[in-house]
Amino acid sequence: MQEATFLILTALAAGSQHGYGIISDVAQISDQRVRLRAGTLYSALDRLRIDGLISVDREEIAENRLRRYYRLTPEGFEQLATEAARVQSNAATAIARLGMTKGMAG
Repeated sequence: MQEATFLILTALAAGSQHGYGIISDVAQISDQRVRLRAGTLYSALDRLRIDGLISVDREEIAENRLRRYYRLTPEGFEQLATEAARVQSNAATAIARLGMTKGMAG
């Protein structure tokens, strides 16, 4: 799973959000390292919707513009949980090996 996809799903794990909210949340989650552009986000949201990982939660008009809110589907929740566990396991292995390397060098 690409990092941007992981971060979008992570943002939606907190609850339903609209596009700008997702962009802001992804920037905050990544400590400003990942900044999604609107075109990139909406392409990703369309793909995630087609893949069944997210769905449209609701739509409303705000400032004369349609604001669409997205939410995780059960499948999206499951995929995010699986990916988070995989990333955590890989990070734990890397940390352990870095610890061994430090011990051997010192």
